[in-house]
Amino acid sequence: MSTLKAGDKAPGFTAKDQNGKTVSLSDFSGKKVILYFYPKDDTPGCTAEACDFRDNYQSMLSKGFEVIGVSTDDEKSHKKFETKYSLPFTLIADEEKSIVEAYGVWVEKNMYGKKYMGTARTTFIIDGDGTILKVIEKVDTKNSSQQVIDLLQ
Repeated sequence: MSTLKAGDKAPGFTAKDQNGKTVSLSDFSGKKVILYFYPKDDTPGCTAEACDFRDNYQSMLSKGFEVIGVSTDDEKSHKKFETKYSLPFTLIADEEKSIVEAYGVWVEKNMYGKKYMGTARTTFIIDGDGTILKVIEKVDTKNSSQQVIDLLQ
């Protein structure tokens, strides 16, 4: 698995969103994208992160950003998550794990001594030409949108 860094080309992808619509990274060509990977819908940290992006979504749009969340949950789970928390942005269902693997965020984790594979919470800021501007590996779930803004100023 490769580690992507600033300056690398963001791997393209095509997958279904929470509405069953096919979405590709290339659909956002010319726009800056906040592509954030999170472990699981409707869990405390993931909810805090999604709600922070929701609460600051208009500010992100006004700065020229689109927000896209990605997890390995299915479309139905994403739809429930979107509805429950009124999330205004795209949630990508990566059930095949092709996107998390392409971005190098499908990693071995360890909880209470038990090892398992899961998604490393990571945010990629991608320029309009598909170049990765920044990678945030230590995500502050309650202030994730501010982290993005701070990095770009």
